[in-house]
Amino acid sequence: MNKKITMLIMLIIISIVGSKSFAGSDGNLNLKDSKKIENEVSDCFEKLNRGIFAFNQGLDKVLFKPLAKGYRVLPQPVRMGTSNVLTNISNVVTIPNNILQGDIKKAGVNSLRLVINTTFGIFGIFDVASYYGIKKLEKEDYGQTLGSWGVGEGCYIVLPVLGPSTVRDSFGSAINLIGGDAWYNITVDKDTQYFSEADYYLSRITEGVDFRAKNLESFDSLESSSIDLYASVRSLYLQDRKRKIGNIDQTTETLSDDDWEELDTK
Repeated sequence: MNKKITMLIMLIIISIVGSKSFAGSDGNLNLKDSKKIENEVSDCFEKLNRGIFAFNQGLDKVLFKPLAKGYRVLPQPVRMGTSNVLTNISNVVTIPNNILQGDIKKAGVNSLRLVINTTFGIFGIFDVASYYGIKKLEKEDYGQTLGSWGVGEGCYIVLPVLGPSTVRDSFGSAINLIGGDAWYNITVDKDTQYFSEADYYLSRITEGVDFRAKNLESFDSLESSSIDLYASVRSLYLQDRKRKIGNIDQTTETLSDDDWEELDTK
């Protein structure tokens, strides 16, 4: 039981990597949209949230940013392959959420991508599915599914290490512990001879470093241009979650989760 509780806490913290959406490359904020969304979501624990946010910022400066810079030195094919594998793994959460949201077509596309890239793409290192015209779709999680079902965000909260969330999104993340994440099931929950707990946590940490490395300039721009960085991050996070839950087909001023190939050719 104690082990399960510990894992629950760790998962809630680590899974916020999947909610990684903060700001645009120019550091600007769509004030009209973000203010409306802010009024809908209460920052019940603002004082505590700001304290945790400051801790996260300090940790980022001494740990995550240096790691991201070091990761960025790796050859582009290595970074691209790593990103592809992480995206492929994320499909095991995206697919059931596609189904729960009633989007069977997307579930089929993502299932086909998972099968093709896991086999012909060597566990997802190569995005063979995209080569054959089966395009990558946006990731889905249980927080988004709960939102699509009409569950309210609850209070805005900042979690240690990787930050912005809501009560609903954190609860959605915890669903992974009860069978919602096949990758978690075969690494942490089940004792298999092929994978271990380390494989799961390493993949989640690598996902965070990969994302952070893609957005070094965006973070720096946001930090230098924001009068209140905490408020900017909160606004942009809530704005992006609203867009994703509503499946709004427009560009929100958020950080990029593009492929390394796209970033390196800009």
